[in-house]
Amino acid sequence: MSYRNYSLSQLRELDARHHLHPFTDHKELRGAGTRLVTHAEGPFVYDTEGKEILDGMAGLWCVNIGYGRHELAEAAYAQMKELPYYNSFFRCSTPSPVLLAQKLAEIAPAHLNQVFYGSSGSEANDTALRLVRHYWALEGRPEKNRIISRQWAYHGSTIAGTSLGGMAAMHGQLHGAVPNIVHVMPPYAFEFREPGETDPDFGLRAARAVEAAILEAGADNVAAFIGEPVMGAGGVKIPPESYWPEVERICRKYDVLLMLDEVITGYGRTGAWFAAERLGIRPDTITTAKALTSGYQPLSALLVGDRIAQTLVEKGGEFFHGYTYSGHPVACAVALKNLEIIEGEGLVERVRDETGPYFAEALAESIAGHPIVGEVRSFGLMGAIELVADKETRCRFPGEGAAGLAVRDLAIEGGLMMRAVGDTMILSPPLIWTKETIDLACRRIVAALDAAEPILRAG
Repeated sequence: MSYRNYSLSQLRELDARHHLHPFTDHKELRGAGTRLVTHAEGPFVYDTEGKEILDGMAGLWCVNIGYGRHELAEAAYAQMKELPYYNSFFRCSTPSPVLLAQKLAEIAPAHLNQVFYGSSGSEANDTALRLVRHYWALEGRPEKNRIISRQWAYHGSTIAGTSLGGMAAMHGQLHGAVPNIVHVMPPYAFEFREPGETDPDFGLRAARAVEAAILEAGADNVAAFIGEPVMGAGGVKIPPESYWPEVERICRKYDVLLMLDEVITGYGRTGAWFAAERLGIRPDTITTAKALTSGYQPLSALLVGDRIAQTLVEKGGEFFHGYTYSGHPVACAVALKNLEIIEGEGLVERVRDETGPYFAEALAESIAGHPIVGEVRSFGLMGAIELVADKETRCRFPGEGAAGLAVRDLAIEGGLMMRAVGDTMILSPPLIWTKETIDLACRRIVAALDAAEPILRAG
């Protein structure tokens, strides 16, 4: 039955009665009612009341080629008609995951040639954790199993993903984390840079927190360091240029594997297929999902470096790990078509050469000077706006996160979907945004900031 047979109030009532939403205060949501998004086209989404909203978050960091791409629907339909599903167990495979693995090896850094499929970034990070620990056990060093991560990191919502991540609120509800995972300071200069400290010096200090954690545990006990090239869900925290080269140097010095979480940054968002390429990092694993299919199907791909893969193949025997939907043929067919579109339309190059630089300029010119903005920053098509009560002291508004929620709600009401992480506003638009779309977004951000300022200052 079509949703059109129901009124908005009926749909909201059914949603409240039966649907548990992710990352939601359910009592609050059911009191306010759900916004029901019914359709979308290009960079815009539309709700049941006909409101047009410019999507500044690409869905949830994922809809890189925008909405309404019939080519992906047709790819899914064609694969469903031919073979809707078969598994990758029992020495079986299907053509689309094989061809997708070949394509991923082609666009990934040269030493990453193996792919393990799942359905989400959380699953990919679970797999990466398990594989890295298994690798060291196969190499006769099972004690080398500690993982170093960072505060405010986000690596998924499963038990392992939450444990790898550094979100204090999520840890508070975990009631028993995966053991032997530690967290160090993030490269968040706006919050942690000391007076007079340069960006390069801060980057080195943040990187050396990783070294301190290795030395504290003993290098013989540390399996890997995991990090997002740019911390996404934690607030688009962009490390200084000095950070990643030093982190990689430290990992190589102590023979600690380097795991990159590119669930958000992969497939063009940073102006390269992978941020590893943009930043000159040589990781041992890369976890990806989201924009692999532009969100049109759930699919993740863990890219595995030759060092780990060789040990797994030659010494591993059976790897007791996998999912019912590993290498789902429909999802992989959609991913192949999605990557073809990204490549054919030159979206990676457009972000690198045109829209990424313009996005940075537009944020700096139209947003940075606002009285309640302490900093703007961007990397490719990822952006952040820090809200402050005082530009000089960077003092925040009272009520932790209240300013962010106020600006978010006003932005959505004004026709721009953006997200608040505490008092940091974040943007991650579809890669199809043009200079004109960026200008429209900036106008709507300014309008939201202008409307929020007197409310926030009034307390």
